[in-house]
Amino acid sequence: MGRSIQNHLRMQLFLCGDVMTGRGIDQVLPVPCDPMLHEGYCKSARDYVRLAEEAHGPIPRAAAPTYIWGVALDELDCASPDVRIVNLETAITRSDDYVPKGINYRMSPENASCLVAAGVDCCVLANNHVLDWGPAGLLDTLAVLDRLQIKTAGAGADLAEASAPAVLEMGQRGRVLVFALAAPTAGTPRSWAAATSRAGVNFLPDLTPASASLVVDHIVKMKRPRDVVVASIHWGPNWGHDIPAAQRQFAHALIDDADVSIVYGHSSHHAKPIEVYRNRLILYGCGDLLNDYEGIAGYEEFRSDLRLMYFAGVNPANGELTELEIAPLQAHRFSLAHPSRKDVEWLAETLDRNSRPFGTGVRQELGGRLSLSWSSANKRGQ
Repeated sequence: MGRSIQNHLRMQLFLCGDVMTGRGIDQVLPVPCDPMLHEGYCKSARDYVRLAEEAHGPIPRAAAPTYIWGVALDELDCASPDVRIVNLETAITRSDDYVPKGINYRMSPENASCLVAAGVDCCVLANNHVLDWGPAGLLDTLAVLDRLQIKTAGAGADLAEASAPAVLEMGQRGRVLVFALAAPTAGTPRSWAAATSRAGVNFLPDLTPASASLVVDHIVKMKRPRDVVVASIHWGPNWGHDIPAAQRQFAHALIDDADVSIVYGHSSHHAKPIEVYRNRLILYGCGDLLNDYEGIAGYEEFRSDLRLMYFAGVNPANGELTELEIAPLQAHRFSLAHPSRKDVEWLAETLDRNSRPFGTGVRQELGGRLSLSWSSANKRGQ
C-alpha cells in the first residue's frame, strides 16, 4: 500500500470531477446570465433552481461565491493541497451563439469569482460543454480565466494552445504539468477539435495504440526531470461502472511510455473504480462535484448526489503515488454538505467492491474520509 514520505518531499494534488457552475447554479450567484435555454426539457435555467428547491428546500439568491462549495472549502482548508485542479464543464460567457446540441452550460464572467473562492489553480477545459456557446464563448472563457490568473489546459484559440499543458510551478519540488484531452465517447463533437487556425478542444479521436503513441510523444517532448504529469481525459458515458479494456490499455500506455503520474478521468456522473498501476494513480471516473441536477429523477442506484474530493499525495522525486484520501460530500440546495455515516459507508463499500478487480481497496477512516490501499503487485517494476 502507499508509503508515507517526509512532508517536504510530498506534493499533494486536489482533483475532482465535473464542476458545472452554469445554468441553474449560475442563476443563484450574484450576476447571472440570461436564463433562457434551448432544451426540450426546460426553457429557463431558473426551472432547475425550482426543481432543486422542490426536492430540498429554499436556495438563496445572489448567494456569495463561496456558497456553492459549502463544506468543500473546509476540506480544502484542512488538506491545504499544493495544487487544485478541476474539470470546468461550462463556458464563462454571455455569448448567445448557442450550439444546438440539446444542453448548453454557461455562467457569467462576473460569477467566475466562485472559482477564485475555492482557490482553483487549473481548470481543465477539454470536455463536451466548453464550446456550448460557440468559439466566442470559448474565447471568453479563456480570457476570463486568464484575468483571474487560473491556468487552463485542453482548449485554446488554436491546436498549439489547446494541446499545451498547464504548467504549475512548485519551486524546488519541480512542476506539475496538466495535459487534457476530450474523447467522443463523452459526447464531445468531432467538429470541436482545435486546428491550426481554429479554436477548439484538444480532441482525442479514439483510444487506439496509435493515438496513445501520439499523446505519449507530445508529453515526452514537454516533460522535464521531476515534473509530475497529470493526464486529464474526458471519456466514456455518464452512467455505469464498467471500464472498457481500451481505457485501461490507454491509461497504462501513458504511464509506461510517458511516465504519467495521474490519469485523471471524468465524464461519469458518479465515481468509478480506482486503479494504481506501477505506483501511478488512475481515476477512471471522478463523478460530478458541482451541478444543478437536484430534483431530476433517474439513475438513483448510482447515488450521483454523493460527491468526492480526491487528495493525491505524489513523491515529486519519482512521480509515484504515496497516498490517496477521498473526502465524501453530498449535494444539497446547490451547495455541498457532509453526508450521513450510512452514505459514507455505502460509498466506501461501493468503491471498494468496484476497485477490487483492479488491485485496490477503499476503506473508511475516522473522521469520515476514505483512503486507498493497493497491492505490492502494482508497484513499479513488478
